[in-house]
Amino acid sequence: MNVQCSTTLTSEDSTDRELAHQWNHFPWDTARRFVSRLQKRIAKAVKDGKYRLAERLQYIVTHSYYAKALAVKKVSENRGKRTAGVDGVRWKTAADRMRAVLSLTDKGYKAQPLARIYIPKPNSHKMRPLSIPTFYDRAMQALYVLALQPWAETTADITSLGFRLKRCAQDVAVYLFNCLSKRYSAQYILEGDIRGCFDNIPHEWLLKNIPMDKKVLAEFLKAGFLYEGVYHSAIMGTAQGGILLTRSYTMDCG
Repeated sequence: MNVQCSTTLTSEDSTDRELAHQWNHFPWDTARRFVSRLQKRIAKAVKDGKYRLAERLQYIVTHSYYAKALAVKKVSENRGKRTAGVDGVRWKTAADRMRAVLSLTDKGYKAQPLARIYIPKPNSHKMRPLSIPTFYDRAMQALYVLALQPWAETTADITSLGFRLKRCAQDVAVYLFNCLSKRYSAQYILEGDIRGCFDNIPHEWLLKNIPMDKKVLAEFLKAGFLYEGVYHSAIMGTAQGGILLTRSYTMDCG
């Protein structure tokens, strides 16, 4: 009995060592170049109106070994790496991360409910709902961001700066200066806010207009959330806390 247990542990340790070695020696520069080339091809296809080609290239990205590795790397090394979802799983070791790369797939994919917490809004007594996906669901979102982002960046309004790649508050300041610094510029700024924008946007609109795998997108949208042990279904709106759907709002889908 002791020998069998010892043999099992040795086998598991050996597998973990092999997976950790694969992760620690992963060709990240090669992966980034490979995905970047595909993203540029997606952007060009969209710009040229070749949407079927863009969709095929998106499929290559989301089924790419390199893209899956980059997605896992992103979610396991960012600021949220210490916060688990409803399953309590965190990818803490190199072996965990490599195992996740090998398991990431859209076949039979079912998104788990999000963990709901509330955080205070800046300069307000109100609380903002924040929904935390599992690590696996975060990686799936990060993977599909790699395929969606070049399409979104190509079609987005050039004056739309929120949630945009390589754009920040300084870009907003420059744009405002250019608009308001001329002799005959407007003398006022109108600030507006859409109440409950994330909470009320219809799923049907997103499924119709966001150019990505509809089954996977539906899983992201309809996962629902758990709060204090009670499951709440999602019939509309998108969860604040994921990394994919916020980018969808920058797209010019009209």
